[in-house]
Amino acid sequence: MSAADTPRSQTPPLTSRELAAVDGVLKDVKASKSTPDVTVTTAPDVGTPPAAFGAGGPMLKQFDQSNAASRIMSQASTPPRSVVGIGGKVAKPDYSEAKIVLAMVGLPARGKSYLSNKLMRYLKWLEYDVKVFNVGQLRRSRARQKAQQSGKREDHTASYFSHDNVEATRLRDQLANDSLEMLIQWLREGGNVGIHDATNSTRSRRQKIVERVSKEKGMSVIFLESVCDDPVVIAANVALKVSSGDPDYKDMSREEAKADFERRIREYEAVYETITEPHLSYLRIKNVGSEVTLCHIHGYLQSRIAFYLMNLHLKPRSIFFSRHGESQFNVEGKIGGDSPLSERGMRYARALPALITDNIGDAPLTVWTSTLQRTIQTAQYLPYPKLTWKSLDELDAGVCDGMTYEEIEQAYPEDFANRDEDKFNYRYRGGESYRDVVVRLEPVIMELERQENILIIGHQAILRCLYAYFHDLPQADLPYIKIPLHTVIKLTPKAYGCDEERYTLPIGAVDTHRPKPKAPPPPIPASHTGREYYTKDA
Repeated sequence: MSAADTPRSQTPPLTSRELAAVDGVLKDVKASKSTPDVTVTTAPDVGTPPAAFGAGGPMLKQFDQSNAASRIMSQASTPPRSVVGIGGKVAKPDYSEAKIVLAMVGLPARGKSYLSNKLMRYLKWLEYDVKVFNVGQLRRSRARQKAQQSGKREDHTASYFSHDNVEATRLRDQLANDSLEMLIQWLREGGNVGIHDATNSTRSRRQKIVERVSKEKGMSVIFLESVCDDPVVIAANVALKVSSGDPDYKDMSREEAKADFERRIREYEAVYETITEPHLSYLRIKNVGSEVTLCHIHGYLQSRIAFYLMNLHLKPRSIFFSRHGESQFNVEGKIGGDSPLSERGMRYARALPALITDNIGDAPLTVWTSTLQRTIQTAQYLPYPKLTWKSLDELDAGVCDGMTYEEIEQAYPEDFANRDEDKFNYRYRGGESYRDVVVRLEPVIMELERQENILIIGHQAILRCLYAYFHDLPQADLPYIKIPLHTVIKLTPKAYGCDEERYTLPIGAVDTHRPKPKAPPPPIPASHTGREYYTKDA
């Protein structure tokens, strides 16, 4: 009798939890093998990203599809089968070797602070330690201290910024140097990226920065020049400056403030030198993304910064978040899965188009969903183009997929308690943590920054991660952000923050929110789109 003729016993199919356990064992085997060499190459000349990187483009699809494999490589090995439990905590990435001074360059009202704050928010979301050191804030803070001590207010009108004003020039140089020293000290103490937000508008000033940073072991410097010749954008920036409560113009009318600020710009223009130094590492961004020049950008973090900045734009837009309509699993209290909508969920899907159309009017809009049927069903009646993202799928619950929280607590009481203690870092066995989700959502963030009006119909954990990015919320609060069913969240990005509106449709749904044990729920952040004018590090 041949092997082919040997009778085989019938084996029942594995359950989803058993498959997840098998996946964990396979990862153990994979982790025991040698780590492959990875080579990263960067193109010497990078311009504005082509359409291939857009939503639905072949390069971004490839990035999106390959992301799951890259996450497996970054995950800690699954515990051996002798360890019983639903998962374990994920260690924070070690970024201790990343030490970058990013020095802004540009005239006033050219978007330097906008770029520096956007970059800070993005890198912090990815768990880099980032801080902006704004020389203008330091100047105003020290002037306020002197006024409180002496009763005399310093004159910081346009004449203070004249290159012919020798004493004021000396004071401004000292402020820039002090700010740089504070930045370097902060990097020494563990920071990753310090942003020197100043004009740094002459070759001599930039050379001083290079020479100072070169004395520090392991630190590098990149210059980011923001150039703007669009009169509409410049006028809008000037208007924002003089109407937003800048202490420099406290006792001036809006017209007087505008005239003085325009004189200040002319004083800087008289000595401004655009970056042409061939030895510098720099990015030059014209009109916030319409044209990008890169020179001597090397390494993973520098390239990551460059790619992010290349995707920004200033066009007015709104980003809408909505969870899928109530699903059958929601009603049954189960997590994960790919269940269809409940009857109330279908009512929400039918009511959603009117709410969105009332807000967006005739403006173009694109709808993004996950690959799971509950988001696709929720989007089915919307009269807009739709794109499906695998990266928008819900957090993978691994061995707990399809279970209720009560079942998880009963089966794995110790692990259940551990996850509540550190929900952001806790990874389900065979599944994901919130940290893993943030990593796989990075291409989604890149594309969101490129696009205009977008509606994302997603899942609770996914929308929490995206929401935390736009509102600059800490990781500890991220897993407890309240994103209720049958509610649309409208975010409107502004120069220094994000406005928010919420619309709840009168269609009942179960409450799937689990607050953090023994802690008050994190408040919904108030819309904060104003600029900070003082620093605590004066």
